[in-house]
Amino acid sequence: MTLTHPAYEQLRQVTPSAAVVLADNPSGMTLEGTNTWLLRAPGSPDWVVVDPGPKDKKHTAATVRETGGNIALTLITHHHADHTGGIDRLVKETGTPVRAASREFLRDSDTPLGDGEVIEAAGLRITVVATPGHTTDSLSFLVDGPDGERLLLTGDTVLGSGTTVLESRDEALADYLGSLDRLIEVGVGRVLLPAHGPDHPDAEPVLRFYLSHRQERLNQVRAALAELGPNAKALQIVAVVYADVDKRLWPAAHSSVKAQLAYLRSHG
Repeated sequence: MTLTHPAYEQLRQVTPSAAVVLADNPSGMTLEGTNTWLLRAPGSPDWVVVDPGPKDKKHTAATVRETGGNIALTLITHHHADHTGGIDRLVKETGTPVRAASREFLRDSDTPLGDGEVIEAAGLRITVVATPGHTTDSLSFLVDGPDGERLLLTGDTVLGSGTTVLESRDEALADYLGSLDRLIEVGVGRVLLPAHGPDHPDAEPVLRFYLSHRQERLNQVRAALAELGPNAKALQIVAVVYADVDKRLWPAAHSSVKAQLAYLRSHG
């Protein structure tokens, strides 16, 4: 039987070169859980792992089982613990080198991942794309495989459903809008493989929805400021703009609204 999302701690083949093991860590922030992507060209003896997932023995064991421990390289999309918590156990069990934008997560490597870097591993060509906004260290990966296979791994920058939380720093939204524009530029015609939620056969509609959604939210914040006054606090705006959202998610919305307010005050 062909597996469908979500399939916890089982290998689900998505494309000829991409399979996923879904961590059993569902929540309001992680959706059904964290996707650990396992990449290799058909016939390759080695694998590339993207995001080992949370600190969870069962999840790491599933990743080791499905790769046979033959991991040529592990890549990290960003620093959040539901993506990085499993690094050390995976390294201990397989010896995989680990590369990320942040030096904190490097293992058996002295070189952080850089924008535009091209990696050849497991029969695949992987291009690093810096996509800040969700976090300053967020990366996406363009994967080109045999027979014209074209994939886009977006980490938490673009999810398989719902929307992404932004950092509350002043330039987060400007960075994020730039990241979405760039992903649209390079991601058209690629399969979307997000870190949370289901995959999509065509990234473009999802990317364009994310961009339009951000513009819609900005307009809603503008309207809330017109109603509440220009000095309204972020939490007041959350109560208006996110009134239909579960209040347990308001702290995350608060972070995004702070980023939106900073953007509007700088860019209008």
